[in-house]
Amino acid sequence: MAESQRRIMIGDVHGHYRGLMELLDLLTLQETDQVYFLGDLIDRGPDSAQIVDFVKNSGHTCLLGNHEHLMVMAFPGEEPDFMALQSWIHCGGQPTLDSYTSIDDLKTDAEWMRTLPTHLDLGDLWLVHAGVNPRLPLKSQTEQEFCWIRSDFHSAKKRYFPDKLIITGHTITFTLPGIDPGQIAQGPGWLNIETGAYHPNSGWLTALDFDQQYVFQVNVFSQETRIRTLDESVMTMQKLQRR
Repeated sequence: MAESQRRIMIGDVHGHYRGLMELLDLLTLQETDQVYFLGDLIDRGPDSAQIVDFVKNSGHTCLLGNHEHLMVMAFPGEEPDFMALQSWIHCGGQPTLDSYTSIDDLKTDAEWMRTLPTHLDLGDLWLVHAGVNPRLPLKSQTEQEFCWIRSDFHSAKKRYFPDKLIITGHTITFTLPGIDPGQIAQGPGWLNIETGAYHPNSGWLTALDFDQQYVFQVNVFSQETRIRTLDESVMTMQKLQRR
């Protein structure tokens, strides 16, 4: 990796295109920077189709999130799976459906989502949307664990990888014990940067520049922006870890 290159992870955007554009402006990206979206580009917010179109054509890497997984299951082929479609709508998919003007474009994007990786190994960092099952070897884990796991991962007392830091989205950090809205959550061998952009109690969309140890945030409701060090942004789940 070049000395000036930054690896930047972006948490769950959830349909907030304007907030994403403001966050990217705040990052002042350089050609050498590598950007990784941790999944959940879509649902809940108003501009999912626009965000997918941007990310598809940006050259940035995107992982499969549970909301992309829901969309893929709802549109497995030419005809929708109506039971899966109802599940997706129940989990926030209606705004995504409303953001598309063409069913063909939606199906095309579902096919693109089907190609997204569930995880990515960067050597010292290991990126995934939700986490891993601490009781299973990596080769035995599936999309269900990588896209959906919550408490089993967060409550683990030991690191999963001895030499890699796991970076995730998926679970809004302030729903974890002892974490304030807008803060990054830290556990044994992992960081969670999903600060709840769509949630009325937060609104923060987060990007982590791991190599420079800075956190960039935009509030999608107030348009407030802030840049802080990683140390200033992290809270450890002490209450849960003492159980």
